Amino acid sequence: MTLGQLFLILWARKWAMIGMVTFGIAVAIAVSFIFSPRYRAESQIVIDFKSMDPISGAMLVPPGYLSTQFDIILSHRVALKVVQKLKLAENPFAKQEWREATGGRGSIEDWLADLLADKLDVVPTRDSGVIAIRYTSQDPQFAALIADTFAKSYIETNLELRIQPARESAVWFDEQLKTLRANLEAAQGKLSAYQREHGFSAIDERADIESAKLSELSAQMVSAQAAGSDAVSRLTQLNEFLKRGADPRNIPDILGNPLVQNMKAQLSQSEARLDMLSSQLGANHPDLQRLRADIATQKQKIRDEIANVVAGIKNNQRIAERREAELRQAVALQKARMLNVNRGRDEMSVLIKEVESAQRALDAANSRFTQENLQSRSSQANVMLLSAAVPPLGPRFPKLPLNVGIGILAGAFLGLNLALLLEMMDRRLRSARDLVQMMEAPVLVVLERTSKGLKDSRRGIFSRRRRLTRPQTA
Repeated sequence: MTLGQLFLILWARKWAMIGMVTFGIAVAIAVSFIFSPRYRAESQIVIDFKSMDPISGAMLVPPGYLSTQFDIILSHRVALKVVQKLKLAENPFAKQEWREATGGRGSIEDWLADLLADKLDVVPTRDSGVIAIRYTSQDPQFAALIADTFAKSYIETNLELRIQPARESAVWFDEQLKTLRANLEAAQGKLSAYQREHGFSAIDERADIESAKLSELSAQMVSAQAAGSDAVSRLTQLNEFLKRGADPRNIPDILGNPLVQNMKAQLSQSEARLDMLSSQLGANHPDLQRLRADIATQKQKIRDEIANVVAGIKNNQRIAERREAELRQAVALQKARMLNVNRGRDEMSVLIKEVESAQRALDAANSRFTQENLQSRSSQANVMLLSAAVPPLGPRFPKLPLNVGIGILAGAFLGLNLALLLEMMDRRLRSARDLVQMMEAPVLVVLERTSKGLKDSRRGIFSRRRRLTRPQTA
């Protein structure tokens, strides 16, 4: 079947198509008046999901954030908050519908929340953080009220979901702060008791003092050891001189003694004078006898002084040994004291580290408590109401122009099918092509008759008749 044949068939069955289109329009008009109108109100919110958290400073860009917000809006918690805000459970008509639907079982608030959520649509805006909350109802005022209340309830719920964990964390950190503060006080108490018991006030200062004492004693002991070695060497040299029978006056310590040398010089002068007087005076001269007695006294003094020097060398050796022993003992005691100080410093360092660790733990917990406490008191959310819902001016369903348009399309489609069905049941010749297909014979000539040609011929006949009869009437 060609397009021309189809057109001829439709033109021949045009009244059937017109009837079906008229029927479709009638049905659309009937449906528009039979069904109750449905009004849809829309409230828009904007989510600033890329902003920075004012308390923690973290970027709020978790994966699937918007999908999570859709689920929150459609959640039973938000719907239940809407029911409680509007006090719908106290409405007598709502109570009656609830009893008829559930027989009085369950909670009316939960039933109303589920009923509201079923009629709610959440539509995201492409490539933005704007979310449209739409609610459909028979009453435009009620639809706008529900959509607007859902938006506000979601904003409150979003803020609660952020505040509630922070509030619970703040309570937990508050309890932990008490324990950590007690631990810090216990560690500080141990440190103070240890300082009082061992006399540590400033451990580094005491260690420095004890170390300086040890260094000083060590230096003194080194000097004492050197002096002792020198005294031993001098005593050894003296003993060797005495063993060889040498004159003690030739000992370096005696030779270096200024008193002995002075006395020896005086003795030399006295002896020289004695020699001079001996040649001038007699042997028994009183001056000579007095000078000889004086020389004997000087020699005795020199011997006594040499004996004192020898005794001094031996005494110095004994003193040096005793001094060295005392310093060695003092150094040993100071070393023991230093070891005690070091051990105390190590123990005190452990106590100090415990105090510092407890302080750090307390500071960290206090910081987290402050952060969570501030966040639990926050009244700002990253969700804002962009536009409140307003009562719609016209219903969303049914729409008469749209329904009539759908009725026309449906009637045209049914009329087309009806025309083809009627043509199949009563097939007729519509064109020369139909004759060729049915007779399988060539068409020699086609006589066309149009309504326009017939009218023109009729007009000519009537005009001639008027012209022929006009003179007779005159």
